[in-house]
Amino acid sequence: MEKRNLFSLIPKVDEILKEPLMTRLLDKLPRVIVVDSIREEIQLLREDIKNDFITEKNIDKRIEKLPSLIEKRANKKNRFKLRKVINGTGVVIHTNLGRSPIDEEIMKNVFEISSNYSNLEFDLESGKRGSRYSHLEKILSDITGAEAAMVVNNNAAAVMLVLSTLAKEKEVIVSRGELIEIGGSFRVPEVMEQSGAILVDVGTTNKTHIWDYEKAINEETGVFLKVHTSNYRILGFTSSVSIEELYELKNKYNIPLVEDLGSGVLIDLSKYGLEYEPTVQDSIKKGVDIVTFSGDKLLGGPQAGIIVGKREYIDEMKKNPLTRAIRVDKFTISALEATLKLYLDEEGMKKKVPTINMLTLSQEELENKANILKEKLKCNININDKNIDIEIVDDYSEVGGGSLPLEKLPTKCICISLKDLSVSKFEKSLRNFKTPIITRVYKDKIYIDMRTIKESDFDTIVEGVLETLNEVKGVL
Repeated sequence: MEKRNLFSLIPKVDEILKEPLMTRLLDKLPRVIVVDSIREEIQLLREDIKNDFITEKNIDKRIEKLPSLIEKRANKKNRFKLRKVINGTGVVIHTNLGRSPIDEEIMKNVFEISSNYSNLEFDLESGKRGSRYSHLEKILSDITGAEAAMVVNNNAAAVMLVLSTLAKEKEVIVSRGELIEIGGSFRVPEVMEQSGAILVDVGTTNKTHIWDYEKAINEETGVFLKVHTSNYRILGFTSSVSIEELYELKNKYNIPLVEDLGSGVLIDLSKYGLEYEPTVQDSIKKGVDIVTFSGDKLLGGPQAGIIVGKREYIDEMKKNPLTRAIRVDKFTISALEATLKLYLDEEGMKKKVPTINMLTLSQEELENKANILKEKLKCNININDKNIDIEIVDDYSEVGGGSLPLEKLPTKCICISLKDLSVSKFEKSLRNFKTPIITRVYKDKIYIDMRTIKESDFDTIVEGVLETLNEVKGVL
């Protein structure tokens, strides 16, 4: 049969729309998506005929499969761009995967607030206009011991607001070894420049002394800035100036002391076998005037920049015009308040803040999860399939998010070995599954880390591995 005759066999859009499967599809998806999917599948069929991929022998089978192919394409088109993924990488605070997940109980509060009116800026006692910052100030003060607090949309914004308020057109003294770069190539000097402050870096990359700070002081000095290098460490021949030393200097010259903790933490992680990380409470007790930190890293809440410290300075920040541009909305406030409430009971918090829970999982808990998933996979994969082998292996997880960079967390992984199958295609197929499964590849093997996946996602992982196995085998 000639090609033009094959083309004539392709059904028209209107004909396909009458198919029962299309009728059901139109009930749940926008018509424009269904019609576009039909046209795209028809065009793909035309291209395959043109390139001799479709012949008289297989044209009928391809046309018969059209409705199911259209359904698959339409469902894919209808997916949200921002979607849930399964994090099998073992990086707990994974910046590219949304950093810290939030517990379902916390999200109930977010839903309650977002789906109704709220007292976001309304004082229920006086019946007058209120402040959105009041909802978080008391609980942050209670937990950290600070006089006052406020929250903006991320920690870079918090640092910029602090410097814009306390040191605009003034000099800010900071150690050269603390001029960090955070994700996305944003750097402390650039944030400082945008705030209107003037950078004065002292010391060297590896060594800074208290006399370096004192020598730099003049009538234009506005702030001492201490930056915690939470996303890297300088080792070897080093020296840095402690908060205690800077506290004495700031009192001597009456210059505010500001500390950027980066991924601030509210509990002593060393109790759980992790590297010690300075807590916000430590800084406040040592006399720091203003402390800034993130809400979505080690704290385990939503993206936010938290500012705590002396009331006189924070009251000035609330009046800064920049505050309106970087203020938080009701979603962030409700999620952060619910997260902070969990910190009032540390034992309960360990279970209910997913980030802290994942970081403190025991080897026994990880091995138990690995055994359950391994059995589920083996029960669903043909035991005679020699293309795939599944085993439990020891490995290491990472904290991620620029936090605890030297920490390696012993973990258990499901390791998938493939014979005569493409590992890169297998990984890509898992990544493009209906619920993307993000893994890591090492020495031509797929690793799924038990630390960062939920047991509730095990069935989805099994389904994804099975579908991927069949898909990869089918293209060989």
